[in-house]
Amino acid sequence: MGSHIYKKVELVGTSSESSDKAVENALEHAAKSIRNMDWFEVVETRGHVVDGKVAHWQVVIKVGFRLEG
Repeated sequence: MGSHIYKKVELVGTSSESSDKAVENALEHAAKSIRNMDWFEVVETRGHVVDGKVAHWQVVIKVGFRLEG
């Protein structure tokens, strides 16, 4: 098995449902233009609070994808 070279990009996913959904939204959108995505790491999680409840999630992730060639 040969070696792989990866590139990382930072994305911010958002959701009013959950932090997991925010990650899923970011990955789903990125998959439309980035090939060979293999992994992600959560860098930061934050939310917007309204009336003492979470109204919106923002999750910063780094996504690794294999470079071709």
